[in-house]
Amino acid sequence: MMPNHKDEIEKLSTAMKEAKSKRAYERYQAIYLHLQGYTKGEIATIIGRSKKTIYNYIHAYAQRGLDGLEMKYSPGAPRRLTPEQEKELALIIEHQLPVDVGFEAKYNWTLAIIAELIQQKWGPTYTLRGTSDILHRLGLSYTKPTYTLANADEEKQKEFVEITFPEVKKTGRWEHRPCPLSR
Repeated sequence: MMPNHKDEIEKLSTAMKEAKSKRAYERYQAIYLHLQGYTKGEIATIIGRSKKTIYNYIHAYAQRGLDGLEMKYSPGAPRRLTPEQEKELALIIEHQLPVDVGFEAKYNWTLAIIAELIQQKWGPTYTLRGTSDILHRLGLSYTKPTYTLANADEEKQKEFVEITFPEVKKTGRWEHRPCPLSR
């Protein structure tokens, strides 16, 4: 044990017991081990962090004591699209079809098409999960597109629902009748 650190070690021991997160515990433990005489390399191995991280913990503790080890909000990785680009993306998705912005014969937005649009227009590449996260952040929900008939015959649909389908349901099979929707 390093001289004159008994009080600090007791404070760190208490802080470790009261730590509410693994990361906070890890920071207190790093300093605790440092005050016990372990090297930065040994501490890094024990905790599973780099020597640079251990150095940062020790430096923060030296500057501000236990307060220097408090967890700050972690913002995560920086966004790859600017807020303006995200707004433009939302407007494109809401008011245009893929075919309108250069995706030949594509009439429904898919995650893959949106990811490709982002890459072509602004450069960053996204996984499908990352693309889905962007949509969520923009307040857009993603559902798989379903096929709809643009020129469906309502009479034929009604005949199928009211006559043909109940017959099929009763017998459990088609009776080699042509589909009324294909006439």
